[in-house]
Amino acid sequence: MRGYQAGDFSAARSLIEQVSPRLLRFFLSQSTSRSDAEDLVQETWLRIHRVRHTYRPGESVMAWSYAIARHARLDHYRRVVRTSAQQERLDEGIEPLAIAPEQDESEDELEAMLAPLSEGQREIIEMLKVAGMSLEEVARATCTTVGAVKQKVHRAYKILRKTIAPDGLKRRASGGLA
Repeated sequence: MRGYQAGDFSAARSLIEQVSPRLLRFFLSQSTSRSDAEDLVQETWLRIHRVRHTYRPGESVMAWSYAIARHARLDHYRRVVRTSAQQERLDEGIEPLAIAPEQDESEDELEAMLAPLSEGQREIIEMLKVAGMSLEEVARATCTTVGAVKQKVHRAYKILRKTIAPDGLKRRASGGLA
C-alpha cells in the first residue's frame, strides 16, 4: 500500500490482485448479483484510489479497504432503493423480471446457512470467517467497537446454533424456523 501511495504502478497492480478477490467475495456474500458485485468492486477501487492518501502505514490494509467497500455497498443500496421507488411510481402495475444471481454451489450453501441472520450479522461473520479478519479489523471496517463486534458475533452464533442443530435442520427443511 505504501508503494501504491508513492505512485508505484507494480505495487498498485499487486495490491489489486490480492484484495479484489476478497472484495468480490464480500459483495457476493451480501446477496447481490455477480454483476452488481463486480461493479461494487470497481467502485471500491475508484474510491480507494481517490482516498489512498488517507491510509496510515502500519494499519491493516484489509480493514481500511473493507471500510471503504462497506460504504460503497451502502451507497449502492441507497441508490437502488431510490431508483426502484422512482421506477415504481412510473411503472405502477408492471412487475420487473427477477434475474437469478450467478453463484456457484458453495456460495448458495453459505447464503442459505446465513439466511436467518440480519444483514449486519452476515456481514461480520463473512469478514471474520470467510475473509479471516481479526476482531479489531472488523471493528475498524464497520466503524464500531470490538465489544460491539463480539456481541453481534455472539448473537449470530446463537442463531446459527439453533438453525444448524439437528432439530433446527429438520425445521428448516420443513419450511419453518423456530
